[in-house]
Amino acid sequence: MVWKKPGSRNFSSCPNGSIQWIWDVLGECAQDGWDEASVGLGLISILCFAASTFPQFIKAYKTGNMDQALSLWFLLGWIGGDSCNLIGSFLADQLPLQSYTAVYYVMADLVMLTLYFYYKFRKRPSPLSAPINSMLLFLMGTACATPLLSAAEPVAAPREGFRGRALLSVEPGSKPFTRQEIIGFVIGSVSSVLYLLSRLPQIRTNFLRKSTQGISYSLFALVMLGNTLYGLSVLLKNPEEGQSEGSYLLHHLPWLVGSLGVLLLDTIISIQFLVYRRSAAASELEPLLLPS
Repeated sequence: MVWKKPGSRNFSSCPNGSIQWIWDVLGECAQDGWDEASVGLGLISILCFAASTFPQFIKAYKTGNMDQALSLWFLLGWIGGDSCNLIGSFLADQLPLQSYTAVYYVMADLVMLTLYFYYKFRKRPSPLSAPINSMLLFLMGTACATPLLSAAEPVAAPREGFRGRALLSVEPGSKPFTRQEIIGFVIGSVSSVLYLLSRLPQIRTNFLRKSTQGISYSLFALVMLGNTLYGLSVLLKNPEEGQSEGSYLLHHLPWLVGSLGVLLLDTIISIQFLVYRRSAAASELEPLLLPS
């Protein structure tokens, strides 16, 4: 795959024209209202993902118990899913907005994981804590930077025709996977599994603590909104000329499962916020109801 700048491609290869700024900035061909809606929802989803982490950062600063409130396995599963999502998006030639979202979220995950270890080691000082933390961040940063560097290299010959979708249409109907796309599809599937599994430790942690104190609900609320818009953005995009809807959905299936599939588990976490918040409020009012 050759990851080229949008301006390096020929605008005439967009069959029915496109909004110029979408073509220039994103390298996508928005041929009708559906494509424009797809781009719009994709951009809003990125804003939701970008805003989702800041409330948790503020909450961690105020409470100082991020290491107790959030499950380490939740964070590791999250960053693992985002890293696989990033690599798979490049290899499987997903939509540009999907790749941009993946890049940002890996960086945000690294910041959140750094905060987790900061609060954990601050309470339990150890002579080995700093080297371990530095090594962990170095390894994760290297793993995340590798696909970006390799994607910039001319590892494959440029493909002909417009790639408004990130998929190549050869003839009407089903589109066969290339070897590189198969690898990307598998990595994307691993990403969706990690996303699903990452929620389970956090649900268990909340259940054992009978509390969601120290966790910002805005984190999950904005992630849920972002995932919904992200999935709709992919679904609304028109297939390439000659490609069937079924073939398009198949090529994007891991990313749709990873975004829309976690909504159920995030809904469970939302219910935990509601239940445990009511329980905490009831326990605070209970002494006031006792007879004097």
